[in-house]
Amino acid sequence: MEEALSFKFGPSDVMFSLLSLIFFLVDVVLDLWAIDCLYKEEKYFSMGLLICLLVSSSVLLQIFSWLWYTDSSRILETNVERFFSTHGLLPLVHICQFGLFLRFAATMEISTCGFKQRNVFPKGVTIYIKHDLSMLRVFEAFSESAPQIVLMTALIIEMKEMQSFTVIKILGSLSALAFTVLSYHRNMRVFVSEKFKMGWTSSVIYFLWNLLLIGPRVACVSLFASMLPCYLPAHFLSLWMLFFLWAWWQNTDFMDTKSGEWLYRATVGIIWYFSWFNVTSGNIKSKGIIYHVVMVMDMMMLLGLWWWRRSLEQASLSPLPINPYLLIAMLTFIYIIGILLKLLYYWKLHPKKPVLQINRKDQEPHLKLKRDEECISILKTDLGETHKAEPECIVLSQTQNTGIHKRIRIMVGNFY
Repeated sequence: MEEALSFKFGPSDVMFSLLSLIFFLVDVVLDLWAIDCLYKEEKYFSMGLLICLLVSSSVLLQIFSWLWYTDSSRILETNVERFFSTHGLLPLVHICQFGLFLRFAATMEISTCGFKQRNVFPKGVTIYIKHDLSMLRVFEAFSESAPQIVLMTALIIEMKEMQSFTVIKILGSLSALAFTVLSYHRNMRVFVSEKFKMGWTSSVIYFLWNLLLIGPRVACVSLFASMLPCYLPAHFLSLWMLFFLWAWWQNTDFMDTKSGEWLYRATVGIIWYFSWFNVTSGNIKSKGIIYHVVMVMDMMMLLGLWWWRRSLEQASLSPLPINPYLLIAMLTFIYIIGILLKLLYYWKLHPKKPVLQINRKDQEPHLKLKRDEECISILKTDLGETHKAEPECIVLSQTQNTGIHKRIRIMVGNFY
């Protein structure tokens, strides 16, 4: 049984669920449109590379989704999930690459039913479904959307004339990427009381600093790819391997199996190539500083190599619509503004870090995350009993150290 507290959906929760679905569907349509455009322009290599990115990312997401659906610690509660599970269609759904569509359908069912009437679904079910979907969307954003933006931006840079529509299209893609990260952050705020819920001001600032950090990173990689495309795979693999080893060194413990954990670490390496994502607790500030220092140094190297190569071939290249020195200064300035907004957010708007401790009450271990004076209690025992909520803490059961319970416990600890 899932934890039986009711979950109250507000208009903002339904709106964010709907926006997330809309962005996902628009992304699928734009992917097909991009393939069609590249085919008509006879850019077959770029088209093949784009298809390879889309297929590999989709397969990665289906593997994670299937591994999480095979988790025996969670009972499928939504009608749409139960239908596919009862008829033995879950494997076929993931083989056909429709795992994310199924999860979106379950999320929309919960959102609409929860908004119309309360107590339709237990709170635990709501948290589990939205958490897994938001994680998959983050994986998709950095394994598909970000590389695709790099590819399309590099192709646009090679064009003789850069139209305003193409710039708007790139900004829209980056905004969708930042919105995905924002949606994940909002879903993690479900573990705090109403006082600490994410408001519109904090949402806007969080969205902006992600956009201002991811945007320059994607731009630097795109500029480098436009002049030295053959060296981009070597750059990605070398940096990805460094990040992969860093994730291994941090001893991540997110998945239930060793093979799943290695896959998760490899995925984290892809995410870190574009943006910071905390995967373990402890020394978060030090890790963040190290990461941003590495990113700044790498971006300066990419911009330097791009400028050097362009200066050598300046005679045979069409002039840029903006001065290269001004472009480098703008990207550096935007990244610095993003870091400052990030510092402002964590200084003023992010909930203070909770204190983790083990509560031995009734001889049953629970992970208690204390937060000032107001928190929510989420308690689940092996027998499915629901205890009275303690209003000043978050309580997550440690009696089940596998599956969704383990993933949520780890991500909550890392997040706060």
